[in-house]
Amino acid sequence: MITPFAFLNGVDPWIFAFSFVTVAVTIGMGLWSARSSKTASDFFVAGRSVSVGWNASAISGEYLSAASFMGIAGMVMSSGYDALWYPVCYACGYLFLLLFIAGPLRRFGAYTIPDFAEGRYDSPVFRKIAVVFVLFIGFFYTMPQMKAAGTTLAYIFPGMPYWGGVVLVGAVITLNVALGGMKGITLVQAVQYWVKLFAISAPVFVLMAVFGFYNGQLGANAAPTEAAPVTQNVERKPLVQKAPKDSYWLAPFGPLTTKAVNAAAATIKDDTARKAYLEEHQRPYSLLYTYSLIMALVCGTAGLPHILVRFYTNPDGAAAKRTTMWVMILIGVFYVFPPIFGVIGRNLMPDLYSGIGAKGTDKVVLELPTLLTAKFGVLGSILSGITCAGAFAAFMSTFSGLLVSMTGALAHDVYGRMIKPTATAGERMRMFKWCAILVGGIAVILGCFVEPLEIAFMVGQAFAIAAASYFPLLFMSVWWRGMTMKGAAAGMLTGGLGSLVAAALTNVATLSLDPGPMGKVFASFKPMNVFWAAHPLLRILCEQPAIWAVPLSIGLMVVVSKLTADQVPGNIRMKMLVLHAPEKLGLKQEYIQEHSAGAGH
Repeated sequence: MITPFAFLNGVDPWIFAFSFVTVAVTIGMGLWSARSSKTASDFFVAGRSVSVGWNASAISGEYLSAASFMGIAGMVMSSGYDALWYPVCYACGYLFLLLFIAGPLRRFGAYTIPDFAEGRYDSPVFRKIAVVFVLFIGFFYTMPQMKAAGTTLAYIFPGMPYWGGVVLVGAVITLNVALGGMKGITLVQAVQYWVKLFAISAPVFVLMAVFGFYNGQLGANAAPTEAAPVTQNVERKPLVQKAPKDSYWLAPFGPLTTKAVNAAAATIKDDTARKAYLEEHQRPYSLLYTYSLIMALVCGTAGLPHILVRFYTNPDGAAAKRTTMWVMILIGVFYVFPPIFGVIGRNLMPDLYSGIGAKGTDKVVLELPTLLTAKFGVLGSILSGITCAGAFAAFMSTFSGLLVSMTGALAHDVYGRMIKPTATAGERMRMFKWCAILVGGIAVILGCFVEPLEIAFMVGQAFAIAAASYFPLLFMSVWWRGMTMKGAAAGMLTGGLGSLVAAALTNVATLSLDPGPMGKVFASFKPMNVFWAAHPLLRILCEQPAIWAVPLSIGLMVVVSKLTADQVPGNIRMKMLVLHAPEKLGLKQEYIQEHSAGAGH
C-alpha cells in the first residue's frame, strides 16, 4: 500500500526542511515582488531604479551559479590547483567590465544587448544576429544549472531520478520569471547571494574545527602515501587509499588540462614510450588549455548577456560602475570557501572519485557536512541542509537571470521589434510570460542530457562562447568608432559559431562514453573519441576554444571593418559621445528615445 509522502522515506528531515524553505521563500518573494511589476520597463529592466547595493547583491547572486557553489569545489577535489583558475578568473572578469564596458553600456540606455547592437549600427539585421547569440550562450549556460538541480534533488531524495530534479526546479523558476520579470527576481537574487555566502562559509568553519584546518589538509594532500592523520583526534585511513595516485594534483597547470593527452597516451602499449610521451606533451598542452581557459573566463564574464542586462537596471552609468566594484568585492569573499571544500573532500570522501555524473565529486559540498553526523548527531544534518539550501539558491538565482535575458530577447527583440513593431507594452508583457514558459521548457530538456558532464567544465565552455562573440562586439563597439556592422557581424558569427560547434563536438563525444542512458543516446558519436585520442592538441583546442576563437573574432572585426570603412554609421561621433560622456552633460540618445516612446513608456 502506498502511503502519503512515501517519497520522503529515507530523506533526512533537516536537509528536506532547509531545502523546502529555500524554495518556498523564493516562490514567495517572487510572488510578492511580482505585484510591483506593472510595466514593460519593470519586466525588462526593473524600472531602471535598482540601487547600487541591491543590484550588486543581485548580480552576485545571479553570477555565483552552481559552478561556483558546487562545481569549483568538485573540480578542486578532482583536479587540484588548476581549478583555482576558475574563481580567480570569474572575479577578474569584472575588472574588465568595470574598466571598459559597464558605464558606457548603461549610458547608451537600451533594454537588451540586441537593442544596443541595433542602436550602435543602425541595423535591424544585426539585432537578429545578436538575439541568436543571447540564446546560444543562455542555453549553454543553463545546462550546468540544470545539472546542479538534478544532482541536488537526487541527493536530497535518494529515490528521485536525475531528470526529476531538473524538471521540478525548472518549473519553479519558470513560474517565478513568468510572473515578475526582472523586477520580480531582483529581490530574490539579492537575498540569495547572502544565503549562498552563509551556506558555503558556515560548514567550512565547523569542518575545519573538527577535521583539521586548511594547511593540515593541504599538507596531507602533498604527501599522499603518508598514513598520519591531519589531526590527533580524527581517525583516518592511509591517504594512499583515499586520493587518486596523481602526482600532478598539487602542480600548477596539471591534471585539469591533461585529459586529451592521457587519452592519447593510453593508446601507446609500451610503458617506456607512454611515459616519454606524457613527459613531452603534458605540460605544454596543459599550459595551452589553461591560458585558453583564463581567456574564456575573463573575457566571457564581460560578454554574458544575463549579467550585462543587469547594468540597464541601474539609474545611470556612474551607478553601474559602482555596482561593478561592489560585485568584485562580494564574489571575491565568496570564492575563498569552495576550494577549501575540495581540499578537505580529497582526504575525507574518497568514495566520490568512483562516482560519475550526479554521484561524482560535484556533490562534495553537499556530502562533506554529513561526516559530522557521527560525532555531533543532528548538527551534521543541519549543516548539510544549509549547504543544500545554498545549492538551491545558486542554481535558482542563475537560472532566473538566464531565463530573464533569453525571454527578454524573444519578447522584446524578436516579438516587439521584428514580428510586431507596433506591439503595445501590454502585448509585450504577455509575450514575455509565454516566452518564459517556452525557454524554460527547452532548458529543462537540454539539462536532462548533461548528467555525465562536470558543472564547472560546462560553464567554462559557455564563457568561451560569450568571450568569442559578445565580448569582442561590446569592447570594440564601445571603444573603436571605426567598427562597421559587417565587421562586427563577421567576427561575432565566425568566432561565436566556431567556438559553439567545437565545444559541442567534444561534449557529444564525452557523452557517448557514458555507461548509462546518455551513452546510448549519443552512441553514434563514439568513434570521435578515437580521433581525439590520436589528436590531443585538436581536442584541447575544441574543448576550450577561446584561445583561437577570441583573436579570430577580433581580427575579423578589424579587417572587415577596414574593408567596409565607408559604411561606418554617419552619426558615430554622437554615439561615441553618448557612450563616454558623463551623465551630467545631459546628452540623450535619440534612438532610445524614439523606441521608448513607441513602446508605450
